[in-house]
Amino acid sequence: MQIRSATAADIPSIMQLERQSPTAGHWTAEQYREAFQRDGATRLVLIAEGKETSTVGFLVAQHLAPEWELENIVVAPTARRKGLGKRLLDALLAAAKKTNSKSVFLEVRESNTAARTLYETAGFAQTGRRKSYYTNPPEDAILYRLNLP
Repeated sequence: MQIRSATAADIPSIMQLERQSPTAGHWTAEQYREAFQRDGATRLVLIAEGKETSTVGFLVAQHLAPEWELENIVVAPTARRKGLGKRLLDALLAAAKKTNSKSVFLEVRESNTAARTLYETAGFAQTGRRKSYYTNPPEDAILYRLNLP
């Protein structure tokens, strides 16, 4: 398993993987293209590749100095429960520390217990709730934050 920086050429595989995960944030191709533009917000887009360079996971985060927002993280159903989500999250935390950031924050569907367990195991603390934040289906968002040393 290899984690690397994504490029715009990875957008089709990112979108294909994202569509396999109902709890993921669903972006348009244009929103992903914007993540690779150098003007505006600084974004980190990572790809996890399995055998034969197939995309089995990805992460998108935005640097909003002095902190980072984890915007999307997806692991293919066939690659789950093998530590890949943790490896992607660790790569984000390493990047955040290099920018001398103070924290990483995110929101997640209340029902996404696998992701919530990942975040809590990594040291994130629940900081709040956004009522009916998600649609299709309607659901609250749970807010998490990890303060960096």
